Amino acid sequence: MAARISLTLDSTDAQVLAAFWKTALGYIDEPPPPPFATREEWHAQFDLPEDDLPEHGAWLCDPDGVGPYLSILNVPEPKTAKNRLHIDIRVPGHGSPDERWARIRAEAERLTQAGGRVLAEFGQEHVVMADPEGNEFCVAVASA
Repeated sequence: MAARISLTLDSTDAQVLAAFWKTALGYIDEPPPPPFATREEWHAQFDLPEDDLPEHGAWLCDPDGVGPYLSILNVPEPKTAKNRLHIDIRVPGHGSPDERWARIRAEAERLTQAGGRVLAEFGQEHVVMADPEGNEFCVAVASA
């Protein structure tokens, strides 16, 4: 069995970033681990400083159980450089080059309306974007 992975994004506002990535990926809030009924109950089990609140983190998952988990955690320092790892959002890869490019552009527009921004377009291959906190990701086509 292949190992499951989880990706973690550092953030200054985990709830804003979580809202963006739920829209971008179609993810949902990950349920707390058993036996906890809420994330607040789960969070309370740790010996954390008083100012470390449950809303300083977000835990997301693919509702179909296929994609990696995504954790978003507040950190005190701002983002200072380009990501060394980024997420690619893939749109369907069938059809002509113009049809594929139209799907890429439509997805980029949807994500712009959700709070992302376009950083660069590369031919009719992919669009480099940033989430609301500047984390880079790409929009491209999936394998046909």
